[in-house]
Amino acid sequence: METVYLAGGCLWGVQAFIKTLPGVVETEAGRANGTTDSLDGKYDGYAECVKTTFDSSIVTMKDLMKYLFEIIDPYSVNRQGEDVGEKYRAGVYSTDPRHLEVSRTFINSRSDAKQIAVEVLPLTNYIRSADEHQDRLERCPDDYCHIPKTLLEKYKQ
Repeated sequence: METVYLAGGCLWGVQAFIKTLPGVVETEAGRANGTTDSLDGKYDGYAECVKTTFDSSIVTMKDLMKYLFEIIDPYSVNRQGEDVGEKYRAGVYSTDPRHLEVSRTFINSRSDAKQIAVEVLPLTNYIRSADEHQDRLERCPDDYCHIPKTLLEKYKQ
């Protein structure tokens, strides 16, 4: 099993989408690459993200990048849908340099690479989100989500 941290705006929708993907064995809502040791109401540089544990014999890192790009506006800086702010930036974070290399190659191979605003950085720290944010859209399906319902259900089995 491998783990990567994917950010694509509000983590509720990102988690709801990612957990439906083939080869994804576990997800956890959290925050990546901030400057504090806790989430005391301030985000201090954190990106909302989903800790994604996956079986690379079923889904590759390149596949995960393709999936991520289905649910984000890759040109948007610090915004996805109606959610605005640094914590809603899109990004890929990992402690595995291979994940970062694949992500950069994926972006650089696109004809629009110079316009893409998706961060690809080593994971410097991670904080799990509170229980109320875990699998939020399962419990509160009518909450706002920037990802269209058709995409949230596209890969459900």
